[in-house]
Amino acid sequence: MYLALLVIFLQCSELYTQERVFTFNTIEIKVQPSVKVKNGASMSIVCHADISKSTNFQLKHNFTIFKDGKLVFMTVSDKEDARYEISMARSSDTGEYECTVEAGGKTKSSNSLHVWVTGMTKPILTAEKEEVLEGEVVKLRCELPEEVPPLYFFFRKIKMNSTPKDKHVFEPHRNFSVVEFSVEEGDNILQFDCFGRRTVKLEFEDSVYSNKTLVTVREPFIKPTLNAKPSSNITEGDRIQFECSTVVAQMRDIEIILQKDKTILNSVRDEKLLKYSAVATLEDSGEYLCKVEQRRASKTTKLNVVVSELFPKPILAASVSKLDENKELTLSCSISGFRKANFSILRKNSNGDTWLRNSRNLTMRVNVNDTGSYICKAEVKGIVKESKPVRINVYAPVSKPTLSVVSGLPEVVLGKPLRLICHSVMGTPPIKFTFYKGNEVKKIVINDTYATFLDENIRLNDKRGYKCDARNNHSSGMKTSNILNITVIVPIRNASLGSIPYGEVEDGSETVFLCSVKEGSWPIRFRIFRKTDHEVLLFEKSENADRVMWRKEAMNRQDTGTYYCMASNRANVDVKSHPITISVILAAWQKGVIAAFVLIPIAGAVTVTLWWFLCKKKKAKGPSMEMSGSALATNLTSEKLTRQHNDGDYYSGSGYIEDTENHMKSTDESKGPDLESAEVEYTEVEVSTLDPHRDLVENRHSRIQGHPDAT
Repeated sequence: MYLALLVIFLQCSELYTQERVFTFNTIEIKVQPSVKVKNGASMSIVCHADISKSTNFQLKHNFTIFKDGKLVFMTVSDKEDARYEISMARSSDTGEYECTVEAGGKTKSSNSLHVWVTGMTKPILTAEKEEVLEGEVVKLRCELPEEVPPLYFFFRKIKMNSTPKDKHVFEPHRNFSVVEFSVEEGDNILQFDCFGRRTVKLEFEDSVYSNKTLVTVREPFIKPTLNAKPSSNITEGDRIQFECSTVVAQMRDIEIILQKDKTILNSVRDEKLLKYSAVATLEDSGEYLCKVEQRRASKTTKLNVVVSELFPKPILAASVSKLDENKELTLSCSISGFRKANFSILRKNSNGDTWLRNSRNLTMRVNVNDTGSYICKAEVKGIVKESKPVRINVYAPVSKPTLSVVSGLPEVVLGKPLRLICHSVMGTPPIKFTFYKGNEVKKIVINDTYATFLDENIRLNDKRGYKCDARNNHSSGMKTSNILNITVIVPIRNASLGSIPYGEVEDGSETVFLCSVKEGSWPIRFRIFRKTDHEVLLFEKSENADRVMWRKEAMNRQDTGTYYCMASNRANVDVKSHPITISVILAAWQKGVIAAFVLIPIAGAVTVTLWWFLCKKKKAKGPSMEMSGSALATNLTSEKLTRQHNDGDYYSGSGYIEDTENHMKSTDESKGPDLESAEVEYTEVEVSTLDPHRDLVENRHSRIQGHPDAT
């Protein structure tokens, strides 16, 4: 029974659950009366939940409204609508609104909605002081109550009959701003106001202007007065005196300054009066300014002064501006329309003017050192005026120029440029130098004492000489140098080395080496080297010829090696020949001695061998055969040695053996059968014994001839 009741309860619960099914369709947010509301008007933010249900049952809704991501309203209701009322909208209510609804464990949010409360609150402006002194500052504070930063603040300084001055400040974190305005000269009654600005959806919105604040300005001192005595229109030489004065409330930190063209002439501190006097000159004409300063405050007064000319500047005249040394020069100083003056003539120098004479005129005989600028001065009533300078040039004649090669010697290598220098020891610059090649003008240079010329067209058979002339402004005219003839040096080309004999040279014999060049200017320096593990200089000689011969009288084995020669001349270029190889071999008599020492032991060995075989055969055949074989061997050996000495050939070949065999055969024919049989056997032994020795001698001889270095 209990089990049945449990089943019934579960089925009923399931049925109840199925009956309470719901879903959010949409969540909507809207503003009444409009998304754009005027500042101060009322508005409502309405959140509506559109829900579908399986049956008509009650459902609790949690409504939450956000502005710019921040919570501004929350309520719980069984209705599908919630309303957020704002009785008096402010610009701070402008923003993005969004609604979120939660019910039965489900949550859904609306889209965001932008609400713009148009119009900003009127800013409030206050001033720290209502009365200030010139030079002080006015501190202002502009505030936008109920507004939310970031905000822009704009301030205005309004002065009568003047354009307002503006200042603006950006405040990212507060709804007020503070600025300072300086109080300047001439400011009397000042008015200030301000307004605010904010950004909404990338658009600017400005507030109305604030209240106007009035600030009164008091003068710490009055505007100064500037006077010139006896008058502001005076004549040169008269004394003029300036007086600048003011009335000051407080003497502390007061300063009076007199200046002209930004140049301070005089100044005083903590005084009410400034005085300045001077003898007037034409340069004193112009505008003078008197300035009174106290802390930040300053006032100025200007006065224009005109100084009339007492007399014009003097004029210096010269009888001539360019003249030869030892000639007379006359300088005259004058003033147009004015004769009563004190004149003096001076020469200008870098370290000061040099006085020459207190006179209107000066006549002198000049030298080169008198070249320079001259002036004259005139003085009337203490006023001194100076003339424009006159340039005087005194010329000494040029000396005969010398023409030379910059490198020193009067020669040049073919293919290289030639640099010449023309120098004149004496003569007042500037000097005009002219270079000639033959009679052709090559270059003109104006310089002080020398000039250079580079000739890059050098030819071997060019016989034209060089010369130069020099001239300046002296009346003596031009001077010409001596003619300079240049030797053209031909560089060495194609050096070669040969020898007699060439290649192989017998030990102890003479060898002649010949080193030659195809072309090159004399003298030529010849050098012959032997190259082993290092280079050895064997011969060196300078010749006025294109070849040189060197005899090496006795060559030896150590002279074997590679030889080459080098040739050079004044072109300073070493030209190297191709190398040749010299091999020193044995002389003929040396070969004979070696052959004798080799063949005599061989002949002795052959004789001993034959004797041994004969003795052996003699014992085998009997007494008669031993005698016959001994006699035959003796004759054969004797004949063999005799042939060697008679022929004089230490390197005999197969012909020698053939002759011996023929001799043996003729002897055998006169013997009996037994002896013939023995000789045939002997002949075979003789040939097999002599062949190795003969091959050894021939090979040794061949090695000596092919390699002269062998011993």
